Amino acid sequence: MPDQPTQAVQDYLKAIHRLGGADEGVASGKIASALGVKAPSVTGMLKRLADAGWIEYTSGTGAKLSPAGLSEALRVIRRHRLVELFLTQVLKLDWSEVDAEAEALEHAISPRLEQALADYLGEPHEDPHGHPIPSRTGELKVRSLKRLSEFRAGDVVVVREAQDDNPDRLRHWRTQGLTPGARVHVLAYQELDDLFEVEVDGTLIRLGSEGLTGLRGELVTANSAQ
Repeated sequence: MPDQPTQAVQDYLKAIHRLGGADEGVASGKIASALGVKAPSVTGMLKRLADAGWIEYTSGTGAKLSPAGLSEALRVIRRHRLVELFLTQVLKLDWSEVDAEAEALEHAISPRLEQALADYLGEPHEDPHGHPIPSRTGELKVRSLKRLSEFRAGDVVVVREAQDDNPDRLRHWRTQGLTPGARVHVLAYQELDDLFEVEVDGTLIRLGSEGLTGLRGELVTANSAQ
């Protein structure tokens, strides 16, 4: 059984999970980009994580979480998302502010406090940005979602998740009503200009695919002519 993980170890495990490392190997270059660190330092850290039993790693196949690594990654993700929900629901912080705060607090929360938060919030299933919260036993709901920029004219889509790493973008989405649970009717897409016309709660919005980057949803209805 690996030793108690440090904050750096937890950050790596969480990043590897986010990049798909629960199911397949993740290249060290992708991990370096996700964490904002240099590739040589990532390679050294991955070797240490493998020696400690947190991951399976070879330079050819990349880093894949071991059962112990997956369990720890899910625990960190659970604490992060519970903190985000507590900060928005109880302390009334804006959803654009809570990711950075949760990033700092997730490493300091004990299992007892983690469960107290979950009990207080009613064992919630999603964080403020729509991301599923792992259960206390480590199950994480898997959903089949698409980027909003992949939908086309005639589609009616429910927003399910909003990427939470850009506060300015989150505030902008809030003003446009592009939050989890919103129904988005794609009215038109002009491919040459990369311009979408969508209706959200009766309001017409025009924006490019970059303005939708980070939003994921699922189809409700589609134009039968398509």
